[in-house]
Amino acid sequence: MQWIGPLMPWQIGPDYPRWTEVLRDGSQVLVRPVAKQDAAAERTFIEALSPQASRFRFLGQVRHPSNEMIEKFTDLDYVHDVAFAAVVPDDGKDKFVGVSRYSTTSDGTGCECAVTVLDEWQDKGLGTMLMMHLIEVAKSRGIQRMWSVDSVANVAMSELAHYLGFHREQDPEDASQVIHSLRL
Repeated sequence: MQWIGPLMPWQIGPDYPRWTEVLRDGSQVLVRPVAKQDAAAERTFIEALSPQASRFRFLGQVRHPSNEMIEKFTDLDYVHDVAFAAVVPDDGKDKFVGVSRYSTTSDGTGCECAVTVLDEWQDKGLGTMLMMHLIEVAKSRGIQRMWSVDSVANVAMSELAHYLGFHREQDPEDASQVIHSLRL
């Protein structure tokens, strides 16, 4: 599916945009934009992260996200912020198993990105697929540079970033972190 223009909050519905993806192990996920109505699913996802996944995603422990954090992660303008959730059905609701997102710089030429996948869904290609959708959207919007700030210990993110063509450098302000950047 081709991403066309900015996604407005009123356009987030059953038909815009969504992808069904088959992972390496044969399991299927639906990838779709995160919406304001996903606050409970986002909270459940963050609280389900292992201590290590939480530390890698937030560069610290976030076991119980604040209401403000959940609102920031779900009430998106889809001009400056984009987020996709990989979901599977769970008791008639969407269960988030992975999330990718970016937020642009004020001039719109760059964006900071992140991807997080529940432990039991890792090593299936889900993080790669979520990042590829995010990169496609960023390119289509004329964003020139994408980056993430990650823990030096996050080997999986380093491998993913390398696979996707990101350049790695030490964070000059914090030796425990690296910056992965990609020219689009």
